[in-house]
Amino acid sequence: MRTIDEIVIRAPLDRVFRAAADIERWPDILPHYRWVRFLDRRHDDAGTVEMAAWRPFGPMRYPTWWVSEMTVDRAKREIRYRHLKGITRGMEVAWRFEAVEGVLVTIVHEWPGPGWPLVGRLAANLVIGPVFIRGIASRTLAGLKWEVERDRVPRAAGPWSAARGPSKGG
Repeated sequence: MRTIDEIVIRAPLDRVFRAAADIERWPDILPHYRWVRFLDRRHDDAGTVEMAAWRPFGPMRYPTWWVSEMTVDRAKREIRYRHLKGITRGMEVAWRFEAVEGVLVTIVHEWPGPGWPLVGRLAANLVIGPVFIRGIASRTLAGLKWEVERDRVPRAAGPWSAARGPSKGG
């Protein structure tokens, strides 16, 4: 299974990269994240991290959880995760940042699927990748975009709300 999610964020590269690497702040700025915590922190925000998020399905939410080895390469402008625990154990994730008119943020998830006989790859390709991984990654990118660009967006708007026009006043 391979998924690719991308978004352009109209902000300086350093600011976008810092927001993406500051994962402990994600639950404060991304409503679908339940928690993010370092289990073992090494230099430059690298280490073993535990993450938990909700995958919304209309009014319902499905809890997800995983533990990853995180590395931050500031020179290459890349953040990598290798999933160690959870249903996605063995998944490799790469966040890449490219200066364009703004910053193109690309997240690539690669994974052979769970070790389930006969149906593991099928489950990864038909359900886990397109429904759960893309569902969470796309919300993460939209939330980071909103957070980093929010000085250009009215405060009443958010990544999951309709933009509001000026009030008519009364």
